[in-house]
Amino acid sequence: MFRLTLLLTAACLLTAPGFAQASGQAPAQSQDGAQQGSLDDALDARDQDRRSQESRSQQRRERSGPTSQPGTVAVLRGLDKVTARTRDFEAPVGETVAFGALDVTVQYCRKRPPEEPPEVFTFVQVNDRRTDGFGTETDGERIFSGWMFASNPALNALEHPVYDVWVIDCRA
Repeated sequence: MFRLTLLLTAACLLTAPGFAQASGQAPAQSQDGAQQGSLDDALDARDQDRRSQESRSQQRRERSGPTSQPGTVAVLRGLDKVTARTRDFEAPVGETVAFGALDVTVQYCRKRPPEEPPEVFTFVQVNDRRTDGFGTETDGERIFSGWMFASNPALNALEHPVYDVWVIDCRA
């Protein structure tokens, strides 16, 4: 479709009186002898209007900044694969929350405003708590650190043999 539009525009430009003048050919005359209006002038005016509108909208976006604010609490859902039970839990940004044998820390979350396509994204770090075999906890291993998206949980999923965790919402 775009190629067809481009070809039609090129054909109009080649046959326009302004093009004929620029190429050294005699300008086209109407029946009453007056020179016909130039299609080039109309296209130039339209392009200038479009550029000025784009410039104004860009300036508005720069002035207004991001359209949403970072949240303070992420709502996550965890699945225990052994018992097949899910649990929704809240994780305040910057704090560590335990889910089973996992320590989940949400570093950042943001939710788009209602007038934009819905999306919630969070930066999550997950550590697997370990014991030394006698019940004493040792340093855990970081098993996940990255962005999670509510619209597509499989895009960047936590891979653990017992637990799954994904983001549901972000609240202010």
